[in-house]
Amino acid sequence: MKMRLIFFIFLIFFYSSLGETREPSHPKVKALYSSLNPHSIAEHLAFYQLYPHSVEGKKACHDAWQLLNKNSGNENVSLSSLPDVNSILQTIIALINKEPNEELPSLSGAELKVINKLCSQLGNRRLKGYKATSEADIIALPSQEIDLARGIFLSQLGEGPAALLQIDSYEALIDLMALQILAQIPTPATPEQIIKAINHFVFTEMEFRFPPHSLYAKDIDIYTFLPAVLDSRKGVCLGVSILYLSLAQRLSLPLEMVTPPGHIYVRYHQGDKAINIETTARGIDLESEEYLSLDTCQLQLRDLKEVIGFAYINQASVFLQEEKYEQSLAIYLKALPYLPHDILLKELLGFNYLFVGNPEKAIALLEEVKNYIPTYTISSSTLAEDYLLGNIDAEGIKAIFMRVDETAASILEKQSRLAQAIKKYPQFRAGMAALAITWLQLHREGEALEILEKHHALEPFDPTTHYYMATLYAERMDYNKAWDHLKIAEKIAHGRNHFPLALKELRYKIAYLCPEFLAD
Repeated sequence: MKMRLIFFIFLIFFYSSLGETREPSHPKVKALYSSLNPHSIAEHLAFYQLYPHSVEGKKACHDAWQLLNKNSGNENVSLSSLPDVNSILQTIIALINKEPNEELPSLSGAELKVINKLCSQLGNRRLKGYKATSEADIIALPSQEIDLARGIFLSQLGEGPAALLQIDSYEALIDLMALQILAQIPTPATPEQIIKAINHFVFTEMEFRFPPHSLYAKDIDIYTFLPAVLDSRKGVCLGVSILYLSLAQRLSLPLEMVTPPGHIYVRYHQGDKAINIETTARGIDLESEEYLSLDTCQLQLRDLKEVIGFAYINQASVFLQEEKYEQSLAIYLKALPYLPHDILLKELLGFNYLFVGNPEKAIALLEEVKNYIPTYTISSSTLAEDYLLGNIDAEGIKAIFMRVDETAASILEKQSRLAQAIKKYPQFRAGMAALAITWLQLHREGEALEILEKHHALEPFDPTTHYYMATLYAERMDYNKAWDHLKIAEKIAHGRNHFPLALKELRYKIAYLCPEFLAD
């Protein structure tokens, strides 16, 4: 569809260059009109913009309006009844055909009223959160009553008069996206049809994409916030998932939010039917096993209120990596009302209190999380315990949170900080593991294995360490040790009824190189 719209735009310049013969002959206009996708609101409005005075242009406008009214129920809005038809049409066209990073038009009261009438039957209108006017309203609601887009906008844009006007425009933009999707599907539509239509609209027509690593590594907060995602059409997993969920609420499609460590995706799940929607890969349906890691034995579900909290966590992580701890602490505290019982947030708050010189609050929070093993993992983080045992100080922990990008310089800088911390505190287990990873990132397997051996001596039952050691010993053709560490990793994982794909693949690889009976 994008190419079709570009073609229509080309025609604008082509025919305008012909002076008074701007519009082609009637047969050509008729042929172009006949080629329009009968379910595409954007194509019909683009055609109308080209030929507003032709019979076909007026038909295209009428067709687009009928598509916009397709699901308006008893609130059907007649084009002829509008007080200022041209102004309202131009505003809707500007919203529907808005280009990336183009300024969002502000809406008059009359324009907003018409759009709200067209969208009166959308699913989010039945939620109490749709009428929220402050972040406090959102926090007070049960998760199932939250209008996610409005909650995100109120939390990120504020709640003053100017902010509410801006929110109206962004909500209208999403509402019109939902109407365009509805125009493409039958009534009623199956969940599979709705998902297919959302995927096509978001990733093919609108071309939302995952940003390059060099951009999102520094500005993950920008690519998380819904306004910025809508403006740029670029977003990380959380940013595009929030947009997807906002559309799903409007289309009355129930979706789950699933959070493997460091990631989020959405899923349709009813009875035995499950459809995973990977928003960083154009909505493809990956097997659930793909999201499980060696240490992740279950997939954790989140509610809408928690999703808003994660947007704050992503924002805070930027300041944490830049060592701006006052700012990161303030933003983590904003996430707390949405995630009051989240162990990861408590740990992050604890370390941030430590970094700003408040050890009392830090210790209280870290005591809560030390040795805690969530139901969805098979091992616990040792970072809090290391600090509480005196195995590391605040400066050493700061090195753990340093940002690494695709450059060797950033890896070497983090490696140097970690090495200094371990030299001073040789019992720093989390530091050992992080240092080994930096060697692996530099493709220095020998040095990585040396550090992993030291980490293994301190933490003998860490399955991830055994996995890396088995892999590295296999590459060095020391198959006896490779099998030893693989079997220990399998024993730990299988003890939690966890059979990760990574261990299955590693077993296959080692068995191909050296069958198990030869190593015994």
